[in-house]
Amino acid sequence: MTVAAPPGLTLEELQFTNAFAALGERFSEPRRPSGLDGARLVAVSPAAGALIDLPGGELERPEFVRVASGTALLRGMEPVAALYGGHQFGVWAGQLGDGRAITLGEVTNRRGEPWEIQLKGAGQTAFSRFADGRAVLRSTIREFLASEAMDALGIPTTRALAMTASDEPVLRESIETAAIVVRLAPTFVRFGSFEIFAARGEADAVRRLADYTIDRFYPECGAGDDRYAQFFQAVLLRTARLMAAWQSVGFMHGVMNTDNFSILGLTLDYGPYGFMEAYEPGHICNHSDHGGRYAFDRQPGIGLWNVYALANALAGLVAPERLESIIESYVPAYREAFLSRTRAKLGFALEEPGDDELGAEFRALLETAQADFTRTFRMLADRDRAPLLQTLGAGAGASAWIERYERRLERETRPAAERAAAMNAVNPRIVLRNHLAQEAIAAAERGDDEPLRRLLAALRRPYADDPAVAAYDRPAPAGNPPVVVSCSS
Repeated sequence: MTVAAPPGLTLEELQFTNAFAALGERFSEPRRPSGLDGARLVAVSPAAGALIDLPGGELERPEFVRVASGTALLRGMEPVAALYGGHQFGVWAGQLGDGRAITLGEVTNRRGEPWEIQLKGAGQTAFSRFADGRAVLRSTIREFLASEAMDALGIPTTRALAMTASDEPVLRESIETAAIVVRLAPTFVRFGSFEIFAARGEADAVRRLADYTIDRFYPECGAGDDRYAQFFQAVLLRTARLMAAWQSVGFMHGVMNTDNFSILGLTLDYGPYGFMEAYEPGHICNHSDHGGRYAFDRQPGIGLWNVYALANALAGLVAPERLESIIESYVPAYREAFLSRTRAKLGFALEEPGDDELGAEFRALLETAQADFTRTFRMLADRDRAPLLQTLGAGAGASAWIERYERRLERETRPAAERAAAMNAVNPRIVLRNHLAQEAIAAAERGDDEPLRRLLAALRRPYADDPAVAAYDRPAPAGNPPVVVSCSS
């Protein structure tokens, strides 16, 4: 007998709590959003809506649009902007905080999972400094699409429930228009949330925030004195695994400051991100990153650097020698996670000692040939090796690698069809290439949101082989100027 799923909730039935706001004004400031009057609903994500038991129809209601545009609150919401600090490009930046984001409250779904609802672009807060607190349509579309695309790829991320836009002018490099993205996450606490209090010498606040985070999101760490060390170990492991996930799909964050690192190991704050096209390990996707600190091949090391920064913030709770011992586990954890993903991408269910080298040699061939990262990995499941050989270059190196790869596959026990299906379930057909996002942005700036919605639908099914998805399996057209992304993106 099939048991029907319970019906979804209405907006009015959502029950809000405000656990983070309850920590008090030491950690956040009460702040009502500055709404966008007359905003239109650009797009919604039904998959994100399901996380808080809201069916798609509820996301289309005028009442939801008012909440999503910051002009109305639902019963029980207590909006706040959070305080945090952070290291930006390796330099301590001092106090930062939610300069344009306001958390409305928290909903616990029927599975017992808490989800905070946040508006990004909702106006000035006490932490805006000299900024206007707004987000522009361009950057909001990029965050909305990336959040839902990364989740569909199976990579931990904050989510995007909806986005709204208005004609309100916003000055960036030029005059643009304002927009808001509705973000979801179990918590938006980040490494910098701990750093700010450690920098101020407020050890009691570090402890209180750690207790809050452990009790709600890391209960496996227990209640004893060792809980803080276990908490740090758990955050380290999630961070190492997140870095391996990014590298496995060619994702580049672009601005890996400690204020942009989630304490839950989620991909957080999509700004000048990008997905690798022609494989270049040292590629820098953020043109503001003049020194290449956050280049693609440096991301795992920056993850470690940020873990060190978090360790310094927790040094009042955990002995330094214990922190150092835990930090030593980062590199092995990253390597294990990345090798596991590499084996899956290459189609290996069995583990053999030379698998790491085989993967590294393949990536070296990609670099030499300037081959498309996503498309070439997808080719590996095809038994016809001619397209792969043509892509990698018909030289001795590519031929020799394919021969070694075929011999390695012969030792696998799965049927070829089963192996190919498994490979196509981890090597995406499409990713959110910058030019695809730009096409959706250009249409939305003309008032046409339909291209964005079609792209979102395809990105939610990145491994599928059907015409709706295949339409987005294309690199940027030859001769197109590159899409330039910066910290304002």
